[in-house]
Amino acid sequence: MTALALDNGTLSTAHVAQYWDDGFLCPVPVMPESEAHALRAELEAIETRYPDGSLPSPLGQYLRVNTTVVMPLAAKLAADRRILDVVEGILGPNLLVWGAEFFDKSAQSEKIVSMHQDLTYWGLGATGKQVTAWLALSPATPDSGCMATVRGSHKNAILPHEDTFAENNLLSRGQEVQVEVAETDKVHLALQPGQMSLHHGLAIHGSGPNTTDDRRLGFAIRFIAPDVVQQDAERDYAMLVRGVDAEGNFIHYAPPADNFTPSSLELYARIRDDQAAALTKGAAQDVKMYASS
Repeated sequence: MTALALDNGTLSTAHVAQYWDDGFLCPVPVMPESEAHALRAELEAIETRYPDGSLPSPLGQYLRVNTTVVMPLAAKLAADRRILDVVEGILGPNLLVWGAEFFDKSAQSEKIVSMHQDLTYWGLGATGKQVTAWLALSPATPDSGCMATVRGSHKNAILPHEDTFAENNLLSRGQEVQVEVAETDKVHLALQPGQMSLHHGLAIHGSGPNTTDDRRLGFAIRFIAPDVVQQDAERDYAMLVRGVDAEGNFIHYAPPADNFTPSSLELYARIRDDQAAALTKGAAQDVKMYASS
């Protein structure tokens, strides 16, 4: 795909119409490839600095769940003006980050993401006021297991899903939509480092294994508008990154001052435990990613 030509860093009217028609936009230019490489190097330095056993939970837990709570790198990237300028075209001027995570598939990995709809298990309902920005920090191609989606599938309601808990599935429950998705219906959202995709929370999407000799690394940011409501948990949290929140449906947290400070680790555990009421609802077995430590 050819990168979208932004209008002074923002989406055009045609881009916005395309998003609402297809349920995704790709590829959206965000930053030079060299800057994405530098961000990857910064993350990899953190991975080296915090081996398993050095934190209350394995580092992979913090990278995959609410990483903006404990890592300044993630919080800064989630609030990057260039990303917000694009997302504002979809959700409007008031933006909250509800969640963010680094998605990693190691080289020659059999790990997949089964076809699913994001909003199935988040407790936010079938809202159109949520969008995920997925920023590539390494090449995301069909060979490396880039995201694939089904054009127009966001126009469905939340469809039935099954929790597979499959070992090779990167999703917390191995959740899989219970409709047949033909390979010919999949659109592969290939990205080069520094480019991102946007996808609607109801869009059916997933990804295959990484058959290349490099890791496939991306950063997913879950944006919501302030009038979204958490329906399944007593409390939920978000980081205000643009505009104002006149609704008060989410408890705000500030970006962390440093990596894994005692106060941010305490907050992280509290958020994980509170969100687990929604994110593990109906699960037939423990969801390890949201289990209390």
